[in-house]
Amino acid sequence: MKLVFAGTPEVAVPALDALIASGRHEVAAVVTRPDAPAGRGRRLVASPVAERAEEAGIEVLKPARPRDEDFLARLREIAPDCCPVVAYGALLPKAALDIPAKGWVNLHFSLLPAWRGAAPVQHAVMSGDEVTGASTFLIEEGLDSGPVYGVLTEEVRPTDTSGDLLTRLAFAGSGLLAATMDGIEDGTLHAVPQPADGVTLAPKITVEDAQVQWSAPALRVDRVIRACTPAPGAWTLFRGERLKLVQATPAVDRSELAPGELSAGKNNVFVGTGSHAVELLWVQPQGKKPMRAADWARGVRIVPGELAGS
Repeated sequence: MKLVFAGTPEVAVPALDALIASGRHEVAAVVTRPDAPAGRGRRLVASPVAERAEEAGIEVLKPARPRDEDFLARLREIAPDCCPVVAYGALLPKAALDIPAKGWVNLHFSLLPAWRGAAPVQHAVMSGDEVTGASTFLIEEGLDSGPVYGVLTEEVRPTDTSGDLLTRLAFAGSGLLAATMDGIEDGTLHAVPQPADGVTLAPKITVEDAQVQWSAPALRVDRVIRACTPAPGAWTLFRGERLKLVQATPAVDRSELAPGELSAGKNNVFVGTGSHAVELLWVQPQGKKPMRAADWARGVRIVPGELAGS
């Protein structure tokens, strides 16, 4: 088939690579979000998908909005048979959805109908799911509601951050998407409607959502920190300034600390929760690089009984 691939972040690159490497289909063009400011200089930088496509000599389309007529006209000229999608980052209008004969097929990082939305991996980690996965489905105008072509499962490990899990799913899912394209082309794969039961939503995790509530049990605190790593980054207040919590672990043998109460030793830092404490391993103060929590604690000289969260 002639394909137009749509995707933007680094997590979409393995799927693009898999389609290019398969040799069975022609990736005629790539659709990605416009260049965005990045770094301290805030200079415009192309998306990871755009950079990979340019390396491979593939045409790159960067519409400000997918409904722009110039973009739609170019898509009609290319006349793709199918448009595989991974984390493109913009809603596709019906005018775009109607162009490829076999539609737009999304690789979504959950076992649909669970975790429809922008942050399925983060919500799976935050909710304590033991198993998640990826699904390929035909995009409709509803939110991740189209019929499913294929799925794969992936164990959520006890120490997984969202970044860890998403990386594994990106590589495993690349094979699923390539196999889905093959099955659509040869007619052996047919999309099955999603069940009405089991629908859960996974909206974007905001910075406000990522603030740790120390009154919650340690298990919940641990999940929030792992779910928000690397983005948007879990945090708490300390002496009125935001402190990013890069890595922590439950400390089941420490239950004497009040919620938010800090205790610093020579080589460790504990914070009380609604159950037992958590040990802070790595933190990042405002304007500084990540550092070991024990080094941070020595620098700020924590007072006995001092609280995080204020």
